Amino acid sequence: MASGGFIRLPGGNVVVALRLPSPGTAQGPDIRFIIHAQNRQRALTRLRNLGFRGARLSGNSEPPTPDEITAVLHHPDGLIWRPAAATDADPWQPIAALLREQMRT
Repeated sequence: MASGGFIRLPGGNVVVALRLPSPGTAQGPDIRFIIHAQNRQRALTRLRNLGFRGARLSGNSEPPTPDEITAVLHHPDGLIWRPAAATDADPWQPIAALLREQMRT
């Protein structure tokens, strides 16, 4: 089940945090995505266009933390991920790294 949340930035853009099942494996660890976009719908569309068809945001139960917001705002793609069970010391990865992993399997 996907869960997540969002926060509206002072400039009107949003940062969306979303937890989704790992792609390709039904039993893999969940992945937490952080997306910077003009609005929530565009953030979800970015994930859907990458093949994450289950990307839905209902509610605001797990909004992005200040550290997650800072990480995505400083990333040129505006879309980062890491395993949901990761610690704060684990680095955020660009979406290209996840797509490369999918291509290898």
